[in-house]
Amino acid sequence: MHIDNSDDSIDYGQVRYLLGAAELHQLPEDEGIEVAFAGRSNAGKSSALNKLTGQRNLARTSKTPGRTQLINIFTINDEKRLVDLPGYGFAKVSKSVKNNWEKTLSDYLQTRECLKALVILMDIRHPCKDMDVAMIRWALAAGLSVMVLLSKSDKVKQSERAKSLKAVKNKLAPYVGPESELLVSPFSSLKGEGVSVLRNFLGNIYQ
Repeated sequence: MHIDNSDDSIDYGQVRYLLGAAELHQLPEDEGIEVAFAGRSNAGKSSALNKLTGQRNLARTSKTPGRTQLINIFTINDEKRLVDLPGYGFAKVSKSVKNNWEKTLSDYLQTRECLKALVILMDIRHPCKDMDVAMIRWALAAGLSVMVLLSKSDKVKQSERAKSLKAVKNKLAPYVGPESELLVSPFSSLKGEGVSVLRNFLGNIYQ
């Protein structure tokens, strides 16, 4: 994917929460373009959305993993949406609730035609867990553009960031085909690292 240096066409400050869907039939019409944010329950998806948009309270954040229990839809305009997916991993919920999340998440990923890209957040200190890799492999095979954000990069030294970045790229390299689009970048909701790269990625998806 060619990443240009301009994202001026999108005013992220105007992004608004639309709805939270527990079932697919509650989602908006399957048209336009959606980019979904996915990751483990403590990966920092909501913080990333807040940093991206410059809105501190747009997406709910919590130190308790698993607070995002719905498919939360945010509108950029009538044709462009951001999606905060339920976190996967060690959410402290009942097995039945967790199974329902997983089924809804799977159905959304496999049937939502307006879904064009995934942004996968992984804690830079603990990247490439089995579910992370499975999600990325599936998305690439499905022809979606994928951006991996190695979150909480402010918590490690520069040398460790570089080491983790290289390791993740090497780990995922076997799944990137000639038609696949995969970007990997360190990201910090606190320091702002990676925000411009993320905006440029989204700008190319939404253009």
